[in-house]
Amino acid sequence: MAGLGGGTAAFGRCTHAVVRALPESLCRQALRRAPGPEVDFARAEREHQLYVGVLRGKLGLQVLELPADESLPDCAFVEDAAVVCEETALITRPGAPSRRKEVEAMKRVLESLNLNIVEMIDENATLDGGDVLFTGREFFVGLSRRTNQRGAEILADTFKDYAVSTVPVHDALHLKSFCSMAGPNLIAIGSSEAAQKALKTMQQMSDHRYDKLTVPDDAAANCIYLNIPSKGHVLLHRAPEEYPESAKVFEKLKDHMLIPIANTELDKVDGSLTCCSVLINKTSEL
Repeated sequence: MAGLGGGTAAFGRCTHAVVRALPESLCRQALRRAPGPEVDFARAEREHQLYVGVLRGKLGLQVLELPADESLPDCAFVEDAAVVCEETALITRPGAPSRRKEVEAMKRVLESLNLNIVEMIDENATLDGGDVLFTGREFFVGLSRRTNQRGAEILADTFKDYAVSTVPVHDALHLKSFCSMAGPNLIAIGSSEAAQKALKTMQQMSDHRYDKLTVPDDAAANCIYLNIPSKGHVLLHRAPEEYPESAKVFEKLKDHMLIPIANTELDKVDGSLTCCSVLINKTSEL
């Protein structure tokens, strides 16, 4: 949730979301950790449109939708191109060379929101937003195949008001492949050995004690928490038809407005719920 307002009181507040339309090239050319079934593009588009529709229609966010770029098969996964906290946006340097040009459109749209733009230009640095977990108190940065120590150092230099700790990521694409914030002070975490090991590292690195919400499925631990003034605590989570046992865990969150969202097709190319939006809380006038 790196795009949301800082401080525990403002955590989850959000006014704008940046999303991007799906290119048809995603089906055959998107990066994958492992071979798998082909993406059904029509279904992927329907699921993505429902996702965007929830942000815009149900939650009332101002949604800025970038056009698809067929030369960038992974461009819909906008989270990796920027980390936004309060009024500052760090334009990243994605770990996969084929994704580096995705940041150009992201930079332009964030400039249009009058955010303070910081660009990661160090050629030794890599950072994917999917490796960045912002808790409202601090940042955890996954060191993965896509994000390195230098990328984490630049993030720390950019957001000096917050502690930044690094977490080794094994057997997953990103840190947020198996965790996310499910509410203020509440970390959703998967049950795999890799997820639990990462959680233990985060607990050891932090001066703060977080509550945890453990779900059976790592992919389901990636959810989107929002604090919407007219709605209260809102949680977008994976649909029961995809992960029935994990959905039962989310249903125990009685203080949350729960919104199940199917992500069956983008899941095939390692896409998660947080991947498809950059969330921004604009507190000043544009």
